[in-house]
Amino acid sequence: MKIVTANRLSDGRVIYADPSGNPVEALDRAGRFDGEAADAALSRAARDPAIFVNPYLVEVEEGRPSGRDRFKELIRSQGPTVGHSLGHP
Repeated sequence: MKIVTANRLSDGRVIYADPSGNPVEALDRAGRFDGEAADAALSRAARDPAIFVNPYLVEVEEGRPSGRDRFKELIRSQGPTVGHSLGHP
């Protein structure tokens, strides 16, 4: 399974495409896609550059990033590492 992730243009926050292709901030609300559906979800996000900046697919297993970039994606899903010092939730 795969999810679509990107950064939001307006504030740079990490976002995911939900099953309908809408942006969501929570990893657990991201849509899970297989095969051609994953490619279609990525294409849909790429056609909306006013929201999704540089979208890409990430492998997930049991709702968590897996594969080669799993550590990077786990950190991204937690939000900025300096967020609390800047007043972000």
